[in-house]
This record gives sequence, C-alpha cells and structure tokens, in this order.
Amino acid sequence: MPLQVGDLAPDFELDSTDGTKVKLSDFRGKKNVLLSFYPLDFTPVCTAQNCSYSQDWSRYEQLNVVVLPISADSKFAHQAFREKYNMQHHLLSDLRRDAIKKYDVLFEPLNVSKRAYFLVGMDGRIKWFHIEKELKDSRTDDELIAAIKQALN
Repeated sequence: MPLQVGDLAPDFELDSTDGTKVKLSDFRGKKNVLLSFYPLDFTPVCTAQNCSYSQDWSRYEQLNVVVLPISADSKFAHQAFREKYNMQHHLLSDLRRDAIKKYDVLFEPLNVSKRAYFLVGMDGRIKWFHIEKELKDSRTDDELIAAIKQALN
C-alpha cells in the first residue's frame, strides 16, 4: 500500500558523502527532514536541483529542515558530483535501493529513483509528499519551501 500523509516514515540507514551512515530516525525530535529522491548524479535536472539546495540551504535551515538528497549512485559518484559543483550539503547513496523501494519510488525501466519529495516531521510522520510524473520534472526551491511551510503549520 502506498505511503500516505500521516504515516510513520519508513526508517533507513544509508552511506553519506561525509563518510558516516545516516539513519532517518536519528532526526526524530530534532529536525524536520526533506527526503529528496532523484535519478542520477551529473544529469542536467539533478544537477540544477542539488545546486539549488546548496544555494538555498539557509532557507531550509530557517524552517528547521534538513534536506537529504538520495539516489542509487555510489558514494564515490556522489563525492565527485558534490565536489565538482561545490555543494555544501551531503548526498546519500542507496545502491541497494532499500529506501527507494520503501518509499515506492523505483523507476523500474532504468532501475533508478523517481524524482520525489517526502517531508518527514520531527514526530517521524510524513507531513507532505510529491512524486513527479516525469523524471525531467522538478519542483523549485520556492515551491518546496511553500509546501513545507504549509505542511508544518
């Protein structure tokens, strides 16, 4: 059954470009989390999306939101991607597609993640989500921040 607003967000533990393992449940009671699933590093839409997170990082922090971009790329690809575009945020690697499958966002024809956003509140519950119809589609930071503000009020 697909996830719904109000559901407890499925937990996961993934490798980060900072060399640590990131567990979603570790943010519970501390931060709201925007899970940002995306298909592939170094593609035009994914690059623009991740660069915008870096540029607008402080806007998310003001809302007590940490953005966790997730794709099926390796942590080594993520490190090169992050370095090339001087991103200030870290990326999470889901090589086994565990989180991707838990959130039901696997795009099977390419075995990558669909582009999708899940806002997880400090209580660990899904407050809002959006799954793009096409891989090339993406929400702007203004759209995401407006949705976050509405969901958290």
